[in-house]
Amino acid sequence: MSQRANQKSVKYVPEIRGTLRDHMINLPLVIREASGINIFGKRIKSLAFTTDIAVIKNINADAILAVYPFTPQIVISEALVAVSDVPIFCGVGGGLTMGKRVVNLALNAEFTGAMGVVVNSPTSNEVIRAVRDSIDIPIVVTVVSERDDIEMRIKSGASILNVSAGKNSAELVKKIRENYKEFPIIATGGKTEDSIRETIQAGANAISYTPPSTAELFKESMERYRNAY
Repeated sequence: MSQRANQKSVKYVPEIRGTLRDHMINLPLVIREASGINIFGKRIKSLAFTTDIAVIKNINADAILAVYPFTPQIVISEALVAVSDVPIFCGVGGGLTMGKRVVNLALNAEFTGAMGVVVNSPTSNEVIRAVRDSIDIPIVVTVVSERDDIEMRIKSGASILNVSAGKNSAELVKKIRENYKEFPIIATGGKTEDSIRETIQAGANAISYTPPSTAELFKESMERYRNAY
């Protein structure tokens, strides 16, 4: 394709930014190279891994992956869904929280308005089946190792796989994609453009990105304030 044809294929996208809200967290542009996952008519390419309401209101992710290392609470899910301008995927347990409680939390997440629910890696296939029988929104099942039985996860009712294997995420995505050509995969892409692109090329449809904390962002702001004086 000629350079002129290439230039014609790139469309100009107008952008509106406010003065006060211009200071926000922008995810790496390389994430836009992912295919995305269409969920209820919305195309999701990027998910911010956070439960910080201030971050959720000031980040340009397509969706929020609201998973935290405590027992899930209904009041937290309701608050996150109420405040967010983008879809929320709520963590409903599967590690410390098991059994019927996971099902109840998933039901509440759907009634609250979450786009999907996320279960942790230790969640049994029996619990996933029970959740699948109870809700209509997608079930995102976290995968952390190649030892996970992907076939049984899918048969039990997983709608999307969430690959979270640290530095081995791209490699695990590639192995899963070899056997499941079209199954939806979200994966952690790391902090650099190269690692994110590697994960996308391995077969991830969407990328989960961990934004800096408010403490880290405040540190930068305070440094600027100090230098100004």
